[in-house]
Amino acid sequence: MPENTPTLLGRKLKRSAHLFYIDTGFDITSNTYAWKLIGKDVEDMSIELNPDTETVKNILDETTVNDNGYEPSISVDTYFANPNDGAFYTKLKDIAMNRLTGDACRTRVMEVLVDKTGTEFDAWVEEAVIKPQSYGGAQGGVRIPYNVLFDGNRTQGTATYTGLTDTDKAKTITPTFAAAS
Repeated sequence: MPENTPTLLGRKLKRSAHLFYIDTGFDITSNTYAWKLIGKDVEDMSIELNPDTETVKNILDETTVNDNGYEPSISVDTYFANPNDGAFYTKLKDIAMNRLTGDACRTRVMEVLVDKTGTEFDAWVEEAVIKPQSYGGAQGGVRIPYNVLFDGNRTQGTATYTGLTDTDKAKTITPTFAAAS
């Protein structure tokens, strides 16, 4: 195993081992994906699970926890408007400038965890709504910070990186997603 390969045992995963893609086709009815890797100019990005729980204590001093699931989301605060980002930039600009809502903001997202060697990794695809939060910003570049709001239909599968020779280079190749059977 190469020295720079992330492993589960004996070494923590690098942050770059958790990859996040947005389908720039913005068409959840399509069976094809146009994945765009998110992370350029992003210094910190986490999927906030936003667990929805409620603790209730009754008159008998018994405690019950109601677990209503999760409302996951991501805030990408440092996206710089970049026409070279192609379809993703064009759509994000369209959503922000034309105040689009509903299905016009819906797409799919894919998470990939590069935690082993090889060319096939665990992946999850889910529908999501992309919502810009503002545009403009301070000196240094036009920013369009946006939120990704996960919206269900989560599917587990694998992401295969054709031509991958080193797992640290997974971020340079666009993967192919296949749902688990």
